[in-house]
Amino acid sequence: MITDYSIQAVAINAIPLIFAITIHEAAHGYAARRLGDNTAYMLGRVSLNPIKHIDPVGTVLIPLLLILTGSPFLVGYAKPVPVNFGRLRNPRIDSIWVALAGPGSNFIQALIWLTLLIGLVGLGIKEQFLISMSQAGITWNLGLLVFNLFPLPPLDGGRILAGLLPARQSIALGKLEPWGFFIVLGLVFTGIIGSLWMTPLIAFFEWLILLITSPLRMIF
Repeated sequence: MITDYSIQAVAINAIPLIFAITIHEAAHGYAARRLGDNTAYMLGRVSLNPIKHIDPVGTVLIPLLLILTGSPFLVGYAKPVPVNFGRLRNPRIDSIWVALAGPGSNFIQALIWLTLLIGLVGLGIKEQFLISMSQAGITWNLGLLVFNLFPLPPLDGGRILAGLLPARQSIALGKLEPWGFFIVLGLVFTGIIGSLWMTPLIAFFEWLILLITSPLRMIF
């Protein structure tokens, strides 16, 4: 649970979180444009301006409620990037790539923050603000990565699963979308998604980014 609300603590967490959310959403729009759909680009959503991606409920209210209730995980969502899947060159396959682009951007950002942390520690730079921000960047991005991969629409994992399933099962899964986030939110508040999904998968991706950066850690 977050207990430090000082200006420095807020900055340490807010800066990497804003990057994590903004790049995640922009990545969806960028991938869609590359694969044939300009909808998000034409609406100005392929942007690094965080204001274009903030959702009052998902980006502000839900994380605040989780903080106040002492949740061990902070999750939320940004304003969904509009994608016209019918305009994609290969809608079934390309929709999977569009969905993967967001979590993929968080994985890359976690790697970048870890690389920065390794460099700071390895070079003996004892700037606690940057070290703490790097650690927060890893935590936020891995959390967003894993949370968004949960296989229930409208989360990215649900869209990925829908693209992989046969047509009938994919349609049935899509019918859950209006209720999907409420189901996920219920699982978050009961602790089920934390213990059975978030904790093991975050541990896996932590191991993976440590493995990828192991040559760099050997140098330092």
